[in-house]
This record gives sequence, C-alpha cells and structure tokens, in this order.
Amino acid sequence: MAAADYEHFSRDQLMDALVDRDQTIVRLEARIAQLEAHVAKLERLLDDATRGGKRQAAPFSKGPPTPDPKTPGRKPGDAYGRHAHREAPVTPPDDIIDVPLPRRCPDCGGSLEEIELACQHQIELPRQPLHRRFDLHIGRCRGCGRRHQPRHPLQTSDALGAAAVQLGSNAQVFVAMMKNKFGLSYGDITGMLRDWFGLAFTRGAGARLVQRVAQRIEPVYDQLKTVTRLGDMVCPDETGWKVGGVLNWLHVFVTRQVTLYVIRPSRGRDVPQEILGPDYAGLMTHDGWAPYDAFVHAIHQQCLRHLFNRCKELIEQAVTRARQFPAQLAEVLHCALRLRDRRDAQTISPHGLAVARGRLETRLDRLLGRRLAHAGNRRLANFLARHRAQVLAFLYHPGLEPTNWMGEQAIRPAVVNRKVFGGNRTAAGAHALEVQASVFVTCQKQDADACCYVSNILREPATTFGSPPFIPLPFVGY
Repeated sequence: MAAADYEHFSRDQLMDALVDRDQTIVRLEARIAQLEAHVAKLERLLDDATRGGKRQAAPFSKGPPTPDPKTPGRKPGDAYGRHAHREAPVTPPDDIIDVPLPRRCPDCGGSLEEIELACQHQIELPRQPLHRRFDLHIGRCRGCGRRHQPRHPLQTSDALGAAAVQLGSNAQVFVAMMKNKFGLSYGDITGMLRDWFGLAFTRGAGARLVQRVAQRIEPVYDQLKTVTRLGDMVCPDETGWKVGGVLNWLHVFVTRQVTLYVIRPSRGRDVPQEILGPDYAGLMTHDGWAPYDAFVHAIHQQCLRHLFNRCKELIEQAVTRARQFPAQLAEVLHCALRLRDRRDAQTISPHGLAVARGRLETRLDRLLGRRLAHAGNRRLANFLARHRAQVLAFLYHPGLEPTNWMGEQAIRPAVVNRKVFGGNRTAAGAHALEVQASVFVTCQKQDADACCYVSNILREPATTFGSPPFIPLPFVGY
C-alpha cells in the first residue's frame, strides 16, 4: 500500500497493518530461502550432469566413494551357504604326468618313504590350433556322368579351390560368439586369434564369417519368433541402436523359454505387433512405453521399479509438502511387494490376501484422488490414473512379474556392447547380431551348450540344410 493509503488509519489500524506487513515479510523471506536452496540444488545437479556428459572416456561412477565401505563378498554366518570350489573333471585326463618322490629329503638329506599318492588336476588352454586335412576321393558316375564329392561330418562346406582353407565349426562359432555375444570388435578378434593361436585372420574375413553363421541359423531364429509369440508371458524393452550411423531401435522380448532380439528403424507399436501378433493375450510387464498399450487383450503390469525411480526423483526435486505424494505412493508399492512375497510363500490365506489387496487398492485410489499442486506429481498421478488397473495387477495374477527386470537384464549386455562398437555399419550386420544374440542368449538361458548346438548346425550339408525349414531346438518346448 502507498503512504497515502495509511492517512485515514487509526493508531491501532496502523499497528495491525505493520504487524501484517512484518509477517508477510517473514513468510516471503522463508519462501525465498526455500527457493534459493532449491535453485542451488538444481544447479548442482545440472553441473554434475553436464560434467558427466563430458567424461565419456572416464570410468563409470555413482559419486564419491563411501567413507566406510562394507567388506566385499558374502557375510559369514549360517546364511553364507556352501563354500564352493572347483570340482575335479569327470572326463578322463588327456595327459597324466607322474611326479616322482625325490630320493633324499631336501632339508636333512635322509631317505624318503612314499606314504600316499595324491592327485592334482590342471585345466590348460591349448595354443596350438588343430589342423585337419580332408582328402576327398571325388568320382564320376559311369551311368549318368554326374560328379560326386563325398563329405566328412566335420566339414562345414563343400568348397574347394580358392576357398579350400576354412575355419572349423567350433572356430566359426567362437568368432561369432566373440562378436555378437561378448561384443568384441573385429580388430580385437583378429588380434586374439593372431596372438594366442597364431592364426592369420582379417577383419573382412571375420565379418563375412559372422554373416554366414547367421544365415545358417536363420531357421532357428524363426523358430524363436514362433515360441515368443506362443508364450504366455513376455517382458519387452527397447533401446537406441545405430545402423550405418542412422538411429534404429533394438527391441528385446523375453519369455520364460527364449530371449528374442529384433533391430528395426521403428520404436512404435508395429514392431511388438510384428513379433507378438496384434491379438496377443498373455501377461506383459513393461516400462509404460505407450505403444504397448495397443495390446488390448493382454494383461498389463506397469514396472514398479520405474515407478519407484519416478517417486525418488520427485522426492529429491520437490520441496515441503510436495514430497508427501511420491513418498506415500512408494510406501503403497512397497506394501504391495511385501504382500506378493507373503502370497508366494503361502503365509497368508486367500481371504487374507483379498482383504489386504482391497485395502491397498483403496489407499492407491485415495492418493490418486488428491488435488495436487506440484506439476511433477500431477503428471505421475495422471499416468497412474490412465493405467490404474496395471499398477497392482501382479497381485491378481501369480505369474505376472511386478517389474520388467527380465527385459532390463536381457538388454543390458547389448547396451554394454554398444559402447564398444557403437552399433552396426550395415543392415546385414545388424541382422546377424539379432539372430546370433537371440540364439546364444536363449541357449544360455536353457543351460544348453551354444557352441555345440550351433557347431552341429554348421556341419550340416548345404544341400539338405533348410530343406525342411524347421530345425528343432532340443531345449525349447512348445
């Protein structure tokens, strides 16, 4: 108010106005202090993010080291478990080396008497490659004049002439696995073969070999697509992937039996519908990406880990009462997980489960029914309101995962490999990666020997391979 506005005030009115003004100043100063602290916190976070973005070559770090870190490894006690050690091989040894007892004691020079025979096992890696030569007795039919060339079960090709020197099936699988499972570059692979095995190998030969292996196991990849579509549960996820410098997307679909990788230019609903079919009606846990909502017949579960992360971010960024909503929402989700654990451990009756589940639903509805002033809280509440039936769905369906941890775990190795070689240069290389990564990871998931399985396929004669297009997977059922 201007000074002229106070001319007609009495003394008591002036004192009240001064008190109101002082109280307003105190409130504004407190609010300014809160906002300044909030701005300082945001500036610190922005500075950390900016610095982190410029340190791509530095090791990963989550902040300063803990001043009093815990001792690494498992804690002693009853929960430690069995002390593991390397078991002796069950297969007969390739070489037995006798180590005789010395005749004299090295300490005093006395004679030694043998009292027992002990065995020590050593597993060594060979450095000398196995060189095979196939002497093929080629003939011609006296009746029709047709040329006939025999084939040994260890051969991977019928090629002769300039292509007569080849890598064996195990060596081919080794190169493909190093590239598209463990993420080594072609330069690292050629260096490893040269330095360890003494094999002359080029990057171009490695690229062609990887694509040939992918072509041979293509029917297996098609079978994995069929098994994925027929699965009753799936955890999808996706991440960016460069192909020839152009942004594409690597999608992963994880079921109870298989893991399928797909690289496509799109991140939309067309890719999940291509793999799962538009009428997929199984259980689906995902991170809330909108294209998954197109599966109207599926039973959806929003990933609780992503919701916890959003709650944590809101608690860190918000001030005063705005922190209440994310904190209370996180507590409801934690209670839901504890109830899931009691259900799976069968320590709660079906009636008790239904009662506890109803109380959680009521608490969640009350939270979402609040009028929220904070913009971030409103966005989270609106998201949950749109997907209300997908928040606690795992409490109604025992086979439904509350988080998409399976998709996250499956996509993590691909993300690590992407940091090594950045993606693929060609569409053929991208297709080889999705085919081989799917087969290798699925074999690992089923405790199957991927090297042996793929090696057997590579040794199949080219004239009969694929003539039926279906190659059974011995470790995957329908």
